[in-house]
Amino acid sequence: MPNLVYVIVIGVLIGAGVTLLLERTLTRVLIGVILIGNGVNVLILNGGTFGAAPIVGENTTEEMSDPLPQAMILTAIVITLGITAFLLALAYRSWQLLGHDEVQDDAEDRRIIELAERDESHQDDEADEPPDPVYDDTPRKADR
Repeated sequence: MPNLVYVIVIGVLIGAGVTLLLERTLTRVLIGVILIGNGVNVLILNGGTFGAAPIVGENTTEEMSDPLPQAMILTAIVITLGITAFLLALAYRSWQLLGHDEVQDDAEDRRIIELAERDESHQDDEADEPPDPVYDDTPRKADR
């Protein structure tokens, strides 16, 4: 049965991590990734079974704890450490080149957004006009 304190800690860590991950500065993104990684580690730990040490010959298999969550947490720690090092390198390089670590919008993204807005405004203009009777494909009463 999950411990309520662990569940609250998991929710706070992952919630704060997601909030920070949506920010524009790499430092906050880095802290968000670390918080999410720690929240997932506690989540994995909370799902494991507690019991005796998993050493064959000392205890029966029913009394032993499951060693798999611990191995998964160790792997997750190593992966989080690698991602942290990568994001730290990105933030440092951004600070060197630009003087800040804020992620900027991509020029291609801005162009696509402008095209989408133009298409929406064009569709709104067409919706205001009455349909052309030659190309009107709405079903009439006789066709139904």
